[in-house]
Order: sequence, then structure tokens, then C-alpha cells
Amino acid sequence: METGTGLVRALIAAVEHKCDLINMSYGEPALLPDYGRFIDIVNEVVDKHRIIFISSAGNNGPALNTVGAPGGTSSSIIGIGAYVSPAMAAGAHCVVQPPSEGMEYTWSSRGPTADGDLGVSISAPGGAVAPVPTWTLQSRMLMNGTSMSSPSACGGVALLVSAMKAEGIPVSPYTVRKAIENTASSISDAPEEKLTTGHGLLQVDRAYEYARQAKKLPLVSYRISISQVGKSIPKLRGIYLRGSNSCQQTSEWTVQLNPKFHDDASNLEQLVPFEECLQLHSTDSSVINIPEYILLTNNGRSFNIVVNPVNISSGLHYYEVYGMDCRAPWRGPIFRVPITIIKPIALSGEPPVLSLSKLYFKSGHIERRFINVPIGASWAEVTMRTSAFDTPRRFFLDTVQMCPLKRPIKWESVVTFSSPSIKNFSFPVEGGLTLELSIAQFWSSGNASHEPTCVDFEIVFHGIFIDQKVIALDGSESPMRIVARSLLASERLVPVATLNKIKIPYRPVDSNFCPLPTSRDRLPSGKQIIALTLTYKFKLEDGAEVKPHLPLLNNRIYDNKFESQFYRISDSNKCVYSSGDVYPSYVKLPKGEYTLQLYIRHENVQILEKLKQLVLFIERKLEKKDCIQLSFYSEPDGPIIGNAAFKSSVLVPGEPEAFYVGPPSREKLPKGAPPGSVLVGSITYGIVSSFNKKDEQHAPASYSILCIIPPSKVDDTKEKGVSVETKKSISERLNDEVRDTKIKFLSGLKQDNEDNKSAWTELVASLKSEYPKYTPLLAKILECVLQESTSDDKISHHKEVIVAADEVVDSIDKEQLAKLLSLKPDPEDEESQKTKRKMEETRDQLADALYQKGLALAEIESLKPDESTEASAKDVFEENYKELIKWVDAKSTKYGTLTVLRERRCGRCGTALKVLNDMIQEDSEQPKKKLYDLKIQLIEEIGWAHVSAYEKQWMHVRFPPSLPPF
Repeated sequence: METGTGLVRALIAAVEHKCDLINMSYGEPALLPDYGRFIDIVNEVVDKHRIIFISSAGNNGPALNTVGAPGGTSSSIIGIGAYVSPAMAAGAHCVVQPPSEGMEYTWSSRGPTADGDLGVSISAPGGAVAPVPTWTLQSRMLMNGTSMSSPSACGGVALLVSAMKAEGIPVSPYTVRKAIENTASSISDAPEEKLTTGHGLLQVDRAYEYARQAKKLPLVSYRISISQVGKSIPKLRGIYLRGSNSCQQTSEWTVQLNPKFHDDASNLEQLVPFEECLQLHSTDSSVINIPEYILLTNNGRSFNIVVNPVNISSGLHYYEVYGMDCRAPWRGPIFRVPITIIKPIALSGEPPVLSLSKLYFKSGHIERRFINVPIGASWAEVTMRTSAFDTPRRFFLDTVQMCPLKRPIKWESVVTFSSPSIKNFSFPVEGGLTLELSIAQFWSSGNASHEPTCVDFEIVFHGIFIDQKVIALDGSESPMRIVARSLLASERLVPVATLNKIKIPYRPVDSNFCPLPTSRDRLPSGKQIIALTLTYKFKLEDGAEVKPHLPLLNNRIYDNKFESQFYRISDSNKCVYSSGDVYPSYVKLPKGEYTLQLYIRHENVQILEKLKQLVLFIERKLEKKDCIQLSFYSEPDGPIIGNAAFKSSVLVPGEPEAFYVGPPSREKLPKGAPPGSVLVGSITYGIVSSFNKKDEQHAPASYSILCIIPPSKVDDTKEKGVSVETKKSISERLNDEVRDTKIKFLSGLKQDNEDNKSAWTELVASLKSEYPKYTPLLAKILECVLQESTSDDKISHHKEVIVAADEVVDSIDKEQLAKLLSLKPDPEDEESQKTKRKMEETRDQLADALYQKGLALAEIESLKPDESTEASAKDVFEENYKELIKWVDAKSTKYGTLTVLRERRCGRCGTALKVLNDMIQEDSEQPKKKLYDLKIQLIEEIGWAHVSAYEKQWMHVRFPPSLPPF
């Protein structure tokens, strides 16, 4: 999908190449209309550089309030809806019996926007047999959507601009927009259809004649800003009344009308002389009251509108207030104030029900109902019945609710009915908000039939009202009290809560600012874009599906003040596993350490400075077996005592019911989750009534529940170990502490030069004489020798490894070790448990010493191939290997390399390759370069040159030399 970086660079390129037109078919839902970093730059491109911007309105219809950003929500962009004509239906879509009249596609997005703007400017053909890439193995194919209507309109406007240039007519986004809107062909006479089709279907010839006649008019756009008298609400671009309360009283609105000239307009020649006498009109004077005239100058003018919706019928009503030039009425409306009023139906009954009988549909027909959802409702259940008809019918069901500072709450379903049939649906609702219910027969469904579709529709509202929308468990043993009420009718209360994800917070370990030097990252204003790169580190103890989450930035692209939020996840090999932008996605990662880099761009370094410590959440899915089902109780001590379980109840209208949700038990918490992490999931309370008891379905209204991970359990084994140690004398315990400290100090010494090497050797000799045959000391010495692998004399180094490994092996009484490991310890005897753990640690030290010795022997043989034929050398390696397999599985991922080397020495390269492949596949960690290098060596020894070449190419992917640039 589109990225903020790509969008801004495209605008910069359009200005640099002096483009006249931009077409864009991307779009997303937005939290706020006409807002965001991209919109700010678009405004500059249109107002200063005079580029005409055309974009798709969206494909989320047929409900209202579905226009997407930026095409349907931005003042500087011309939003295009999708229209299908009878000829297109017949020729492109191959419909058996095309419609007699053209119409808007069912899925084309509708207005208004959340701040009252029309949303759709004009409509254009929304389908075409269009060229496609050759990888599809065809040259053209049928495509439809507002992504087709937008370039169609752009092509028409390109013809208009070309003609205007040829005639010497000044080209401006303002005059071009006014020309195409005021000359568009109306598709329907119904006023509310403007929310669907905009001002009508593009007519290039009429727009051209309009532009010729308006040649000498000032290049100006008329911007309106609306506020309600007596309320401090943000400025609006239209009047939009949607709630039941707002439709029961008269309201007054102030409209500020300002002429907007291009940024390079002359003060004396254009701004000062500007003056227009405007006559105001409304489409219905019984509802809309306005003044008759205003005189508009460059400084703007305000006037008031009084809206009286008290006596209008329920449903959708659309009005306009527009201004006409008294001296040139041929210009048509030079500005419009869109006024949308939705008066909802109030329901009654227990539970509240809306029944719609005998609704008749034909192809493309839409029925809308607006319902005042009762307070206390949380879900709705729908039953839809269709009568008998000859061919299957396809229906779109959409519901939309508008909530301040939130994306539209939308539910949709596309369903095909056979004759006759009944279907049930359920969906969540928000009590107290107006609900739009749109039922539409798809535009091409049932075209071959003359029979209308008769539909009976019933919607019933249910609800369980909870005093807290989000349930937060604080990590203690205390349960959380929940109070449930039913405000509408009797409901079954059956709470179910599941925690299925964990979110772990991280702060950046590094941050870096970088001014971007290239011209493609220099804004049209001349300002240079600055990039902030944040680096996060996280570790997975086991493989898991994870997703990064940035609450401040995610899920907003056009309505975001930052133009980029690109991220990538890489491992210690610099291999990139995942990358993303606005909508992060889950990626399956193996065990290991990872780096996430976040790339944010803005022109203001002071704003970026505030993000240097931006919190990132790594969200991890819990496997199904690890998901936590929470329990409910009727008493506060239920989680501790283990009784008083709460299963279900019947809520009587108005009567509260209290119960507790208990925290997850300590044993069920995810292993390795750091304190402060958050378990998240969902909780539901009700049961859908349209299902029988056998097929019970939980209500679709779900709410968030979270639990903070508490501090880890205190390790009491240390205290028990202290009680055992107290059997020793103080002197013995002091000597043990001194010995362990010396061993720990040994591992921190470097051997980077001759003096340090000599000092380290002397210290080792001293410790060996002081603590002879002490296995932990000798194992630590072996570890230090292995770390010092930079010696030029590799054979001498490997011999040192062999000597150190032999000392570890010789220090262990193997017969005694085998005897103790074979005994099963008494689970109630702490001393025997401690002995068992110590023996297992000793066995691991023995196995590691044998493994490292075997690797060193194999390395010496490869460096001295002439000596590898000696029987004695073979016997040492083989004897060492046979000793190793007595203690561990030599084919495991930890020790399997030695098995591979043994099979290779014996000339069994195929067997060695099989063992190595098994190791690579079974290894749950990140790829290890040594294993893949060894794999290529084996393949080359077998003589498979083509396989070797293939594996070498993949090495660049598995182990890239560096991370790719942003």
C-alpha cells in the first residue's frame, strides 16, 4: 500500500516537473477530515503551485459517511464517485439486461464527511477494460472502482486544461473546479442524491464553454468555515445534524466566507479591487433561513444561518445555501453550504424493535433507515426474509454510527439470497448514537428478471450495560468488580473473558537525526525533511508471532502530522524478517535477539525531538493452548478460596448485578514475560437470542480486558540452598566465595597482547595448583581458551583447546557421575535434589568438553591433511566421539556438528548432509552461518555444482553484509 514517504515524494516530483494534474486512487478511512501532514502539503501544492488534484472517493458504500481520505475528505482535492451507464453495463460488464438508466455503483462511497462537507465532488465512469501488467498474461482486463472513475475524470479534466491553454485561458485549480462542478449533469432530481453522486456526471464540453466565459474572472476559491452559535466546537465545512436532540430544536450557525487567492496573487492588482455582490439562496426556506444579500471583499464576510428541523419527517434531508453573483448569474453557485439533517426514528418496546415489511427492491435500489439506538444497547439482531423470485439476489447490508474523534463505526455484510430464504445477523452498536441501516440490492443483481425482490426486515436491540468499558486487572490477587445492567429488556448474562496476547513495552536504545540531502526530500517550500531513526532491541525466548505497535502513530496515514512511520525487524545476521508502515502486521520469528528500527520524517526537528523516547509495544500472540480463560466469582475471596464461581444470570431491566473477574493464576502467565507487560484480550457478556441453546453464540459486542504482569516470584531455592550451606563452617564458606570470585574474575581478563597472555597463563597455573581437579574452574578455562580464537597459529590454538578439554574430562569421576544420574532423587529431599542438579551441570560440562575436543581434532585434520591418514589420529577422534554419545544425543542441534564431521571423515557425505539438514530445520533459532558454510562444503565434495551455486546465492539473503537503507 501507499506510504507517507512515497506520497510526499510524489508531491515534490509533481511540483518539480511542473505538472498540471495529479490523479491518485489510494485512500483510507480517517479519524479527522481535512487534517494531516499530507493534506497540509497538498494545500500548498494546490494553492501555491496551481496543480489540480483529483482522487477517488472510496469503495465503501452504500452507507453514508463512507468517503475515504484524502479524496473524499479534503477541501483542496476533487473527490470522484463511480458511475455505471447502461452502455457500460452491457458492453463492459456483460449484463444480460442492462438498466434503463445510469446509476452510481452500489459500493461507491457516499458523503457527507464528519464535518458536514459534501464528500463527493462529481462522478465519472467507474469501470473500464483497462491495460494491465504483462505478468497477468493478458494485455487488458475489466476493472472497476473509484480507482477507475478518478483517472477517467482526470483524463476529462486534462482535455479541459489542454483546451484552456490553447485558448490562452488562465488555468487554476479554483476555476477548473468551479467549471466542472457547475456544469456537471445531474443524475437524480432527489436533493439527497448529491451525497451519492456529488454535483453530477462530468461534462467536459460544458465545462470548456464555462471556462471560456469566465476567462476574465478573478482566480479565486471561496472557502467557508462554519461554527454553531453558542458552542466552542472546531470549525466545520458544512452543517450536519444527526442526533435526535439536535433535530428537536432550532439552531443558529455562523458562516465565515473568505475568498482564497493563489499565494502569488498581487495585492494591488487582484486582492484590493476584489468585490462581489452575492445573492443568497436556500433550497428550502421553510427549514433554512438566511439573509438575502452580502457584499464580499478580500477580507471575507460572515453571515448567519438558522436551521429549524423540528417539523421535518424522519429520515435523510439534504439542503444547500448557495451564493449567486448578482452581476453574472450565469456563473451559477459560486459557493455552497451543504446542510445534511438526519432525523432518526425513536423506538419503544421491550426489547426495542423496528419492523420493515414489504420493502420492494430492484437492481441498484437502496433503502435507508435511521434509528436512534437506545441508551444501553450494545448489539442488534437482524432477521431478513425474502419472498419467492426466479434468480438469486445479492444484497449489501451496511450500518454506520458516527462518534466524535473516531472513525465511523461500520458493520457490513454481503449476502446472496435464494428464493425464498431467511438469514440472521448480529452486530455491535453504540447506545445513544444514531444508526444508519442501508439495505441495497447490488446494481447488477437480478437485472435479467422483471420481478422485484420483496423483503421483510426486523431489527431488535439488545444490551448489557457495564459501568466500565475497559476492564483492567492490576496484577495483584484481587479480583475486579463488574456491575452489569440491562436497560432495555431481560437478558442472559454469560460473561466470557480470554487473554490471548501479550504486549511488552520498549524504549529506544538509540536515536539518530539525519537531514535528508537529496532533492526528492526537499519540500516545495524549500524546507529540508529530517529523518529520525529509533532503534529498539528485543529478545524472544521461543519462536512466536509478533507485531510492533505504536499507539501514537499506527492506523493513521492521511490524518497524521508525521509523514512516515516505516519500520523493519532484523536479526543478528542483518537479515530483514519484516517491514511495514501504518498498519503493522504479524510476523513469525524464531528464537533469538532482534532489532527494530523505526523511521519517522518531519521538517521540524523540535517536533521530532519529542519522539526520541517513543514507547514501542511488541505484541505477541499466545498459542491456543496458552490463551488464558479468566474465571468469574460472586465473592471477592473467590479466586483465593476457590469457590463461589459465577457462571450466568438473568438480568431484570433496571436491576444491577455485580460479580468479580479473577486475575489469571501465576502458573498460567506466559514464561519470560517481564513485569509491567500487559496481557490483553476481550470480554463479552451476552448471548445472541436468535440462536438456540445448543448453538449458543456470544453477543458480538466485545470489550477490552487487560492484565498487568506482576513481579516475578521470589526464587526460594536460594534460601533453601543457604540453609544447606550453613552446614559448612564460616571458614569453608568464605573459601568457597573467594574461589568462585577468582573464577568469575578469570573470565573477564583479556589476552589481547603478550603481557596479558602471560599474566593470564600465570593466573591459570596458580588457580590450578590451588584448586586441582575442580571441574567448574577447568570448564571456565576451556571457555576462555575458546574465546581467544584470534591466534594466527590455528593449530597451536586447537591443541590448547584439546589440552583444556582433556583436563575437564580427567577431573570428572565418570563412573560416579553415571551412577548418580541413574538414581531418581527423592522429591521431598532438598539435598538429593541439589545433588541431582549439580550432577546434571557436571554432565553438561563433560559433554561440552568432549564436543569442543572433537571439533578441535577435526580442525587440526583439515589444516594438516597429510597427518589425517594416521590411524592414531582417527582413533583419538573416534574414541572421543564414542565417549560423547554415552552422555548426550550427538545428533541434536547442540552437538550435531560433530556427527556431521564424523560422517564426512568416514566418506559418508550424503549422511553428513542429511544430519546437517535435520539440524538446520529443527533449530528454532536464527540461521547460523557456520552450519550453512559447512553445508556448501559438503555439497561441493559430493560434486553438486548447481546446488552449491544455488546455496551460495541464498547466503546473500540469509546473511546480508549490511541492512538496506531506508
